[in-house]
Formats: sequence, C-alpha cells, structure tokens
Amino acid sequence: MDADVIVLGAGMVGVSAALALQQRGRQVWLLDRRAPGEETSHGNAGLLERAAVIPYGFPRQLSSVLRLAANRSPDVRYHPATLPSYAGWLWQYWRESAPARLAATGRAMLPLLEACLPEHDAWIRAAGVTELRRSEGLLEAWRGEAAFFDEAANAQRIAREYGLGVSVLDAVALRQAEPGLGQGFSGAIHWHDPHSIRDPGALVRGYAAYFQTLGGVLKQCAVQGLRQAGNGWQVHTDAGVYQAREVVLALGPWSDDLYTPLGYRIPLQVKRGYHMHYHARGPGLQRTVVDMENSFLVAPMARGLRLATGVELARRDAPPTPNQLAQAEALAQGLFPLGERVDAQPWVGCRPCLPDMRPVIGAAPRHPGLWFCFGHSHLGLTLGPVSGRLLAEMMLGEKPFTDPEPYSPARFA
Repeated sequence: MDADVIVLGAGMVGVSAALALQQRGRQVWLLDRRAPGEETSHGNAGLLERAAVIPYGFPRQLSSVLRLAANRSPDVRYHPATLPSYAGWLWQYWRESAPARLAATGRAMLPLLEACLPEHDAWIRAAGVTELRRSEGLLEAWRGEAAFFDEAANAQRIAREYGLGVSVLDAVALRQAEPGLGQGFSGAIHWHDPHSIRDPGALVRGYAAYFQTLGGVLKQCAVQGLRQAGNGWQVHTDAGVYQAREVVLALGPWSDDLYTPLGYRIPLQVKRGYHMHYHARGPGLQRTVVDMENSFLVAPMARGLRLATGVELARRDAPPTPNQLAQAEALAQGLFPLGERVDAQPWVGCRPCLPDMRPVIGAAPRHPGLWFCFGHSHLGLTLGPVSGRLLAEMMLGEKPFTDPEPYSPARFA
C-alpha cells in the first residue's frame, strides 16, 4: 500500500478530511488534478457562515416560482436545455423544502454549524494564516422598506432562538458602518457571528501546507477511476496507479464521476456561480454586503471587491454564460463602490448540491473501505474542517462528536 488513506479532491472539504486524518496518525495521500483550492473553494463568497441556520430552500410561493421561471431574475438563471436533466432533482428539492422537512434539515445541520468556527480557528492558527480571517460579520441589506422591517423582525427571532448576535441598522446607521455604500438601501441586518476570508483559495492552500508539514503527501494528478483490490483500493490516475486501504471521495461536483460507475445513485447536481473582482472606490467595504432582493453580494477580498452571483442551473461543464453577472453588476452600480474590473474574464464554478440540503458524510454502503464526503452546497468553505473531523472520527472508530446519521450515504440507497 502507498498510504493508509487516499483522499480524492483538494478543495476545502478534501483537504480538511486529509488533514483531520493525518492529525490522527494516519498516513494520507491527497490527490487532485489541480492544486489545492483552485476549483469551487476558490470562487465562493469567502464566508464562514455560522449564522446560516435556515437552509437554502426552494421557494414555495407560486409568485416566486413564476418569477424564476421567466429566467430574467438576478438570483436564479437556467439553461432551458438543461431543465429536463434537473426536473427530478428540482422536484425532490421542492419537496424537501416543505416547512416540516426544512425544519428537520435545519436541526440536522445545526451541530455542524455550531462547531464550524472552533474547528477553523484551530487550523487557522496552526497553519499560520490568521491574516486571512476577518470577524466583522455580515450585512444583509434591503432596498425595500417593508421587506426590511419584516426581515429584521424575523432575524431577531432567529437570533434569539439560536443564540446568534444580530443588530438592525437603519439607512443612517448602515451608511455609518459602511460609508462606501451609496444611497438606496433602507437598512441592513448585521449578523455578528460569521467570519470572512479575504482569499478562500489561500486558506485551502494554507491548510494543505499544514497537512504536508505533518507528513501528508500531496500529488497533482487526474483521477480516472477506482477499483477494489484485495483488502484495499486502487486509484487509477494519469500518473499511475496508487493503492491504499481506504479511499475518501471528496471531489465535490465531480464526485459522481467515480461513485456512479460503482452503482450509487446519489442525486448530486450543481448550482453554478460567477464572480468578478473590481478596484474599490473611496473607502471600499469593511465587510461582506448582500443585496437581499437581488441575491448577489460584494465582499472585500485580497484582489479587490468580489461581486459574486446567485445560482445558475446549467450542466457542470457547459460554457460560461455570465449574463447573471452582468445583470448584478448593473444593479450594483451606484450602491456599491465598484471601480474598474480587475479580472480579464469572469470566474465560473460549481456548488455540489443535494436535494435535501445536507452533505453526504460516511461509509459507502456496499464497498468496505470507501468513504464519501461531498455535497456541501453553499457551505463547503464553512463546513470543511468540521466535516473532516466527523469523517475522521467515524473512520478511526472514535465516538463522533454528533450523530452522523443525518448525513449518511445510505439515505439514498
């Protein structure tokens, strides 16, 4: 055997699984076709979203569904030719977003969210990347006054229920907190618990470097297939065949390329997203600001202000169609301090999503030694370390810090 465990995928989730196992004394190899943090983990909003206690459900109101169906909304766009392949998944997503099911998912995800910041804190210090983190929280800004007051009351209720910190800022207080914003917002909800990362890809690279200092092996190669061999597994790559007693599949939106040939029918789909960086005008921004009516955000990053879009439903590898980004950019003008574009082209990436809004973490039901850790949707950066911890506890026979049953791959058997 080349290693005790081979982890496939060097995004935040895969690097976290590898690091958690290496910390516990396993000899771990980490494989990916690209360097750590260069795919989905590079292009996100850069939030450690401790306050995301209400899952991102499918809209239940007919008016909202009809608005999205028109395919002109800045929050969701879709490729019409793709919809047939999404139909079953969208039906499951709609069903799982019913109030009782959505509440059950919220309860299932809460232990991971409650532990996400302590797990990141320990690794940020150990990896020596404390300069990447900021703890000023997150602003959810509203243009419409009625919507703002309704959501402010709801946010205060959620904060009381879950023990979160929140402040409600009227238009004047919002401009004082973020003088770089223009006129047009009625106010904002300031969530205090979320942390932000000024370069998400650099955070993943920092964790990967720490993994290597502990003796972990990082190899850049394209994984082509998995095969059981004796009491272990063979990983076939463009650089050769590697063997380990156990394998962790953590390839995010590419995970189905390897589990489907093994007979698993896990309903993984992607929500694509775009981002662009801009030079900041004036004082810029101190914290991430979400335009709630239009479902885009602007975050201060190392490269400038990052405008990140909502959701695009499209095939994973389809050519980019950045119309959504252009629409968000137009809506942001005059409100956000966006100067000239920094990037030559918009970035596009894929969020790996399951219809019940929970990741898959646990043992493959029919293949001993194979473990799954993917499907974290919008929360991969947030939940990577805590997911890696839970997976490592299960693999080593330790007592899991929380019941892993809600994330079991067997729920799709």
